[in-house]
Amino acid sequence: MKLHHRLGLLLCAAGFTLTAWAQGTPAEVVKVDKGQGKLTLKHGPIQNLDMPAMSMVFRVQDQQWLDQLKAGDKIRFDAEKLNGQYTVTRLSVQR
Repeated sequence: MKLHHRLGLLLCAAGFTLTAWAQGTPAEVVKVDKGQGKLTLKHGPIQNLDMPAMSMVFRVQDQQWLDQLKAGDKIRFDAEKLNGQYTVTRLSVQR
C-alpha cells in the first residue's frame, strides 16, 4: 500500500475517533473535591448507564484531571459503574 494511502487511512481513523469522542455526555462542573477524588457534575442523559439528566457526584479515574477543572467549566465525559461507584473514565474540557 502506498504511503499516501496509509496516511489517509490513519487520518480517517483519527477523525472517526475524534467524532465519536465528541459524542460524550455534556456537563457543567459544579464542584471539584480533590481530597475525595470526586466531581459534582450537572450532566445530560448518560445513555450507557440509563441515567437521566441530573446533578450528582462522580469519582474520577485519574485524579490529575481534578487539577485542570474548576466550578463552571463545561466538559464532555464518559462514565462507567466501576466497583459499585459511578466513575468518570474520560473527559474533555470544552474551551
